Amino acid sequence: MLRGQQLQDQQTCFPPCGPCEEIMDSTKSEPLKGSPELKLVNPSQYRFEHLVTQMKWRLQEGRGEAVYQIGVEDNGLLVGLAEEEMRASLKTLHRMAEKVGADITVLREREVDYDSDMPRKITEVLVRKVPDNQQFLDLRVAVLGNVDSGKSTLLGVLTQGELDNGRGRARLNLFRHLHEIQSGRTSSISFEILGFNSKGEVVNYSDSRTAEEICESSSKMITFIDLAGHHKYLHTTIFGLTSYCPDCALLLVSANTGIAGTTREHLGLALALKVPFFIVVSKVDLCAKTTVERTVRQLERVLKQPGCHKVPMLVTSEDDAVTAAQQFAQSPNVTPIFTLSSVSGESLDLLKVFLNILPPLTNSKEQEELMQQLTEFQVDEIYTVPEVGTVVGGTLSSGICREGDQLVVGPTDDGCFLELRVCSIQRNRSACRVLRAGQAATLALGDFDRALLRKGMVMVSPEMNPTICSVFEAEIVLLFHATTFRRGFQVTVHVGNVRQTAVVEKIHAKDKLRTGEKAVVRFRFLKHPEGVLSATYSLLPFWRGAKLGVAREGLS
Repeated sequence: MLRGQQLQDQQTCFPPCGPCEEIMDSTKSEPLKGSPELKLVNPSQYRFEHLVTQMKWRLQEGRGEAVYQIGVEDNGLLVGLAEEEMRASLKTLHRMAEKVGADITVLREREVDYDSDMPRKITEVLVRKVPDNQQFLDLRVAVLGNVDSGKSTLLGVLTQGELDNGRGRARLNLFRHLHEIQSGRTSSISFEILGFNSKGEVVNYSDSRTAEEICESSSKMITFIDLAGHHKYLHTTIFGLTSYCPDCALLLVSANTGIAGTTREHLGLALALKVPFFIVVSKVDLCAKTTVERTVRQLERVLKQPGCHKVPMLVTSEDDAVTAAQQFAQSPNVTPIFTLSSVSGESLDLLKVFLNILPPLTNSKEQEELMQQLTEFQVDEIYTVPEVGTVVGGTLSSGICREGDQLVVGPTDDGCFLELRVCSIQRNRSACRVLRAGQAATLALGDFDRALLRKGMVMVSPEMNPTICSVFEAEIVLLFHATTFRRGFQVTVHVGNVRQTAVVEKIHAKDKLRTGEKAVVRFRFLKHPEGVLSATYSLLPFWRGAKLGVAREGLS
């Protein structure tokens, strides 16, 4: 296992882009040496303008966030700066941020050993600016874990700003149904928000009465997708992972029980769907220190197994949290592990620091490519709101959606698509004029008949000329089955936001499958066709006790 300090020693600064190389070339004639981040003491006007251009480029590539390391050479050498030079460099960085309309926050400072009589420091600074075409930076985090591990309680503590009383008080505001309050177990998918302002301070319901106030006060928004932990609600959990497209996942493990129940299944789902995840060990206040250490060692062994091939990183300090956020975004193999308590609040601040610094895991180029495509919106939820009418919730897979857009929705049971108009858009319960690819929102459809809609439909641009899918072939891996998997079996198929029963029509080159075997299988939807529009999708079929791995499917 790599600790935070070890990872920090391996860390290098951002690779120079074209503009950055021009900046470094332009500064070779100046007495200041090293990269633009090494020293920013009294730059010339020409160099200052180049540094501002570089900051704009970094913010664009980081989708509104960038980390500057003052005192680090461009080759990663930790040189450090004297106190006076560091103060002047930070002053220049403030001027640069003001020029582009950004805010800066000092993440951490530390001294370095260097051949010098004077103490030298390295400072890491977070620069944040909400893009002009957005209201806030957005990050979606799915919350996984076994039943009774404390998922809803942790989210209640983070979003409400009050610690739990040890008997589940913090989770009451998250439950959507009476039976959830009575049993204390989540059975549906709920969403909670946690905001951070431009200075990195937490914005939640402790100082804001409504979600609108949180959105208005926040520069960065974390949307938690609270999923069910009980095995009988596993299909709901799978639907949340495949449909809501989380940027990453939080796997919660109880310190006193360790890896138990559905923990391994949730871990397998995250690995199969290639969702980056980090781990939180909860309820450390109930256990002795040796019990917590045993649970952490158990997690380390599982993460290092060939099926996972992860590098666990135990976070024990604020420096570790900063390093973990940077390494988690740069390397998919690094898996931070937090140990905390929702009752005593132990190490809760470390998780907040991690979430505040954690950058978007998709780059701006991918976002722009998706936005240039035709509009495709996945329908995940359907509501009826008084004085508003029919409202659908989901994620915009591609394109741009605006108020007043004319779209078509389908397919219906007979394979048709119906015309409709988008009346208004809301993100995190606040009004939004334009919705961009990758963002989740609710769309008001006015007096459109709700009975014509169902979960799993898609709303697309009429120019897309949408087609429908009734039969498809997929290469599957049978992860577990008590007997054999053969023709005629019925499975529940999860493809994006589609969840429907399908029958196995044919297994190519084989008569049946056993645990661990792989084959190309033809499926047919039983009830109605689906609007599976993309060329390839991640597929998760389940049949009672059988589990079939993720497959790449070809549509027919």
